[in-house]
Amino acid sequence: MTTTASVETWLAAGVRTPFAKIDGPLASFDPIALSVPLARHMVGLLDGGLPDLCVWGVVVPSLTWSNIAREVLMDAGVGATVPAFSTVMACSTSMVAAFEAAGMLDGRGRDLALVGGVDCLSKVQIGLSQPLSDWVRQFQLARSLGDKVAHIADLSLGSLRLYVPGVVNRTTGLSMGEHTEITAKQWGVGRAEQDAMALQSHQRAVAAQDAGFFDDLILPVGEFARDVIPRRDTSLEKLARLPPAFDKTSGQGTLTAGSSTPLTDGAASLWVATEAGLARLPAGTPRVKLIDYAVAAVDFRVEGLLMAPAFAIPKLLARNGLTYADVDLWEIHEAFSAQVLFHMKALEDRDFVRAKAGVDADLGDFPRERINPNGGSVALGHPFGATGARILSQAVKELAAMKPGARAIVSICADGGQGSVALIEAG
Repeated sequence: MTTTASVETWLAAGVRTPFAKIDGPLASFDPIALSVPLARHMVGLLDGGLPDLCVWGVVVPSLTWSNIAREVLMDAGVGATVPAFSTVMACSTSMVAAFEAAGMLDGRGRDLALVGGVDCLSKVQIGLSQPLSDWVRQFQLARSLGDKVAHIADLSLGSLRLYVPGVVNRTTGLSMGEHTEITAKQWGVGRAEQDAMALQSHQRAVAAQDAGFFDDLILPVGEFARDVIPRRDTSLEKLARLPPAFDKTSGQGTLTAGSSTPLTDGAASLWVATEAGLARLPAGTPRVKLIDYAVAAVDFRVEGLLMAPAFAIPKLLARNGLTYADVDLWEIHEAFSAQVLFHMKALEDRDFVRAKAGVDADLGDFPRERINPNGGSVALGHPFGATGARILSQAVKELAAMKPGARAIVSICADGGQGSVALIEAG
């Protein structure tokens, strides 16, 4: 699916929480509690006004609510009259939320949307197996003590199981890391280049922290005002000593904990606006034009699980008459170092671009030096529902500081063989 907005649409940088590994500094917050401070802060910037709609996403489900967007606004005490709905598309969740909001803005009273996402992997809710859930429901419906006693006799030991959600693809039963190991082998992506990319991600994230780049993008939570995942003490030697994380038995495993995103807690937000909506934001808020976007899907039983953006990017560029060199900034989500590397290899492969993406145009050489200048998800972390808003806000700030007309591609791969890509431009 590809589309462009019906009216000129802008993205404006929002704020996010610091990101932290599970069972770390943010472990006491559930997804709503982690999102509420962001909503209060963002709406507070409007000087008494309200956004026209809110789209918020979360990937890990909860039995205590279904529409987290509405719950966040209500708990924040802001925007009870603002329509709010939730969305989910694995790692692309809050990027797709921005696309949905862009499609709803019309310049006729819908001009400003609050968009965001969250996941707290420290707060995964454990449920009952379906047979046990069915039994409990039927037990509650039993009207007499005798019926309840008889129902107890129907309970089998085999149904006494809990359901613990796993970070695996439902169709294949494999984790994203296991799938990525397969695709890395197919594209010849080795351990050394993965470690080098992971080191670069940490070094750039630490340099950005030291330079204050994230200061106005992060809203402190409790005592924490900085991401706690970037490691200034890592090195190629330390990364090389880590054991394989997903293929532990073949002797060919290349992905490690150091070149993979950790399970992460965090929330992030941004604005989607028309020109009229931008006028309601504080002066100086970084903003860029949303030129075009795409949501792609591939058959992951045949293609790599995380390969969809490599199919979508050439199509998006060709549709806009652009080559790789015409894009000044590339923000590519780092689910794994290997995934970024095989994306780049695919984009550099003319046969792949022609056969898989259906693009015959010569897009040129891929500018690897323009990727993730302030660090990526391997170093910053990856709360599934929050990554889209994090990476978009980061790209907006980076691109807004460039010359007018500068362009960026923002790309996220997602479980299920899907992905999302945005083309944005400095105004």
